Amino acid sequence: MALRIESYALIGDTHTVALVGDNGSIDWLCLPRFDAPACFAALLGTDDNGRWQIAPAAEVVRTRRRYRGPTLVLETEFETAHGAARLVDCMPPRGSHARIVRVVEGVRGEVPMRMRFRPRFDYGRVRPWVSRGSDVICAAVGPDALELRGDVPIDGDGDDPEQTASFTVTAGQRVGFLLTFHTAWEAPPFPVQPAPTLARTEGWWREWSARSTYRGGWADEVKRSLITLKALTYEPTGGIVTAATTSLPESLGGVRNWDYRYCCLRDAAPMLDVLMSAGYVDEAARWRDWVLRAVAGDAEDLQVMYGPGGERRLDEYELDWLLGYEYSRPVRVGNAASGQRQLDVYGEVTDAVFRARGIGVTSAQGWSMLKRAVDWVQAHWREPDEGLWEVRGRPRHFVHSKVMAWVAADRMVRAIEESKLDGPAERFRRLRSDIHAEVCREGYDSVRNTFTQYYGSAQLDAALLLIPQVGFLPPSDLRVVGTVEAIQRELVRDGLVMRYVSDERAADGLPPGEGAFLECSFWLVNALAMIGRRPQAEELFRRLLSLRNDVGLLSEEYDPAGRRMVGNFPQAFSHLALISSARVLS
Repeated sequence: MALRIESYALIGDTHTVALVGDNGSIDWLCLPRFDAPACFAALLGTDDNGRWQIAPAAEVVRTRRRYRGPTLVLETEFETAHGAARLVDCMPPRGSHARIVRVVEGVRGEVPMRMRFRPRFDYGRVRPWVSRGSDVICAAVGPDALELRGDVPIDGDGDDPEQTASFTVTAGQRVGFLLTFHTAWEAPPFPVQPAPTLARTEGWWREWSARSTYRGGWADEVKRSLITLKALTYEPTGGIVTAATTSLPESLGGVRNWDYRYCCLRDAAPMLDVLMSAGYVDEAARWRDWVLRAVAGDAEDLQVMYGPGGERRLDEYELDWLLGYEYSRPVRVGNAASGQRQLDVYGEVTDAVFRARGIGVTSAQGWSMLKRAVDWVQAHWREPDEGLWEVRGRPRHFVHSKVMAWVAADRMVRAIEESKLDGPAERFRRLRSDIHAEVCREGYDSVRNTFTQYYGSAQLDAALLLIPQVGFLPPSDLRVVGTVEAIQRELVRDGLVMRYVSDERAADGLPPGEGAFLECSFWLVNALAMIGRRPQAEELFRRLLSLRNDVGLLSEEYDPAGRRMVGNFPQAFSHLALISSARVLS
């Protein structure tokens, strides 16, 4: 079975990514892009669902990992009784084809190594036809083909379940492997040399990282999170996927297993803010443009998530041949939440474009689309929706959704006033006032001095922490302070924040059980700092940093009882929130 989630590291080429375990095994790889079917899917099943491992043949007594400085070039050092060897992994920035370079370096002594290559297409379901050339192994099925080359002989053919290589490295010796993906009907691409390609890849990432203008505290942690966000960017369009994986469970053995290899609008505005503040103006502009292209059309048809290219059809289905991560089933592909009505995304999109004024004027077509979107909000904001958390229960009047409807109206008013843009400012001012008054009346519990998850509910919601951050009320407002304190009392488990109480009373329509959401915990950091409780904010921030794995990555959630990561990995929202909190505390 797969390793613990925190045992994986990330390599990528800004089109897709691979997860590399600390045992030298690539257990997850989708080609040619993030949301394509996996050709290594052992992460969600067994070895027979596909993996590619390079590791010592002898017993490993210690393993150390690191990225080479501010890059996505991964080093894994294995120590055995008779020596040490280093495995260096990377995916070169995409040229004509997707490639993975793996180089084994002898560090000291003598280390026998073994390479095991077991590709399985269509999420581990289809065993390919394997053929051999003079110096290459080709694995192909349907439209897809992989070519594996190595500096040592590779054994195995189409009748073998996997192809292998055995070799020994001594100090200073290097053995390289190159995996290339191409469509089965095209001529194989010209091979590249592993060592020079690795060096060019390292240089590319160092040059990208050097563009950062971030000068606040926790610079190394912020830089690693920025690199992770870049790795989750689909370069052809500028879209940023939420996570590299599907169906890593929010609770081990549970059914809360979702596909988040898509681009969500939920954090569109904070993403822009973080990219712009760190000096990545080109990435911010491309993300803004991706958002505007994706949401083009009728405001009624606005979705909460899209494919990396802006695709709208994200039909959800189950892969019943996969056992699931630690037997957490079902394994899902696609996401039915893409068809939900979530009122908050209108606020996210409007806020994103408002914040993007500093990187260029929005086109007349984009401005017209935004006005239509806020017109839609005016017509529908009093209706219930599925809310920020994509509940599978009945729609409700979620307070966060109404607050974000207020954000949509507020940002439109401010854009018209501050940028002298054309629009019905007075009508949007009345809309803003009406929403504000209703939320403060219907979504606030005066007895407990806290806002609630939805109108008439006694439940709390971590999304209420965003009320001062989006400007709905000032941090000094006693209702804001009361809400932060209520969330600390009722939603904090072992120092971390739950989204809401996921028991039989929950509005999500799902069986109870999930981990603490790391993004929500970072929201609490910001809220505590904003209401003047900086020592508490810094203490929580340091705790959250300690939850990162050995190479600085975070998943979606953390299980305080099991003391391990859960949820999809690595999670863009978690790293985005880390950067945001570092900025607030700086």
